[in-house]
Amino acid sequence: MKLLHISDLHIGKRVNEFSMIEDQKHILQQILEIADSQQADGVMIAGDIYDKPVPSAEAVQVFDWFLTALADRGRQVYAVSGNHDSAERIAFGAQLMSGRGVFVSPVYQGETAMFTVQDSYGELCLYLLPFIKPAVVRHALEGVPDMDPKTLPESYQDAVCLAVERMEVDVSKRNILIAHQFVTGAGRCDSEEVSVGGLDNVDADVFDAFDYVALGHIHSPQYLKRETVRYCGTPLKYSFSEAEQQKSVTVVELGEKGQVAVSTVPLVPLHDLRRIRGTYLEVTARDFYKDMDTEDYVQITLTDEEDIPDGLQRLRIIYPNLMRLEYDNSRTKQNRYIECAEEIRRKSELELFGEFYELQNNQPMSEEQTAFVTRLIEECKAL
Repeated sequence: MKLLHISDLHIGKRVNEFSMIEDQKHILQQILEIADSQQADGVMIAGDIYDKPVPSAEAVQVFDWFLTALADRGRQVYAVSGNHDSAERIAFGAQLMSGRGVFVSPVYQGETAMFTVQDSYGELCLYLLPFIKPAVVRHALEGVPDMDPKTLPESYQDAVCLAVERMEVDVSKRNILIAHQFVTGAGRCDSEEVSVGGLDNVDADVFDAFDYVALGHIHSPQYLKRETVRYCGTPLKYSFSEAEQQKSVTVVELGEKGQVAVSTVPLVPLHDLRRIRGTYLEVTARDFYKDMDTEDYVQITLTDEEDIPDGLQRLRIIYPNLMRLEYDNSRTKQNRYIECAEEIRRKSELELFGEFYELQNNQPMSEEQTAFVTRLIEECKAL
């Protein structure tokens, strides 16, 4: 069984007020071609299909075209809603679409949709878990006869744990989970929606019952704990923090139980997203840009000490898709230093230590740790 893993399409997204819709059409066409060349049996879409809960008509048309093209090719689709999506809108027409081999996660009501397929190695179970919050799981399970109210989740970790437990996964079979959550330790990008204090963290151990976990939510391709708990990343670069990344489609091939091969196929964007740095005279010199695609989306950082009058418009004569113009000189460095110093002075010792701890451990301090550090700070002040 061979499946493509994609996520975070964010159809309809605008980056620095530039519409990405034509770039998204281009990259989705490439994904269709990869599905053909790889002879994939299906495509897993791990959430954030759209960029907004109420997508534009154009965005809906693009996704409709993509699903129809996959169905016409005989490629099955397994899709879940993400935190940017409306679970209700994504689930609309799911029963009708299943007749064409397009399977979509329903709104979470306490049970996770599961679909099975057969190949020469037997049965493969695919679980479709939409993005869930603790409040969603509590609401779905309140009043369920076999549910102890004391066990209703308060954290994302508890919510996902409980959702997985209720799947009652048969570990003797091959199992895939498609989900949209933040797994502890994953590296974020600037284009992602961040939960304050890392409250949305879920430990990778939650997914031990699955042979492959197709994750969405994080925009950088990476795996956690094992290669088969994987974020495929976005198919396009949506922030300049992603400028150096190679975007790709993840190909997952499952043999018999325990045999999972993971590979990637690179994607080539319609317009790349890049950073450019230098003085105004340097970046406008013919020799500087003659060998580059000046139609790319770019961020230009000028190192001139003085601002260039109408710099943005003048640079767009050469770089029409210039998204952002910044300066890096003695003035901006001084401003950054002053802003940083003032921000630090406004914070308490506990806040500063908490930020340091989170940088080191990718998670906030627990209540017990916070209480312990508070006592230490008070003791130090008393000396």
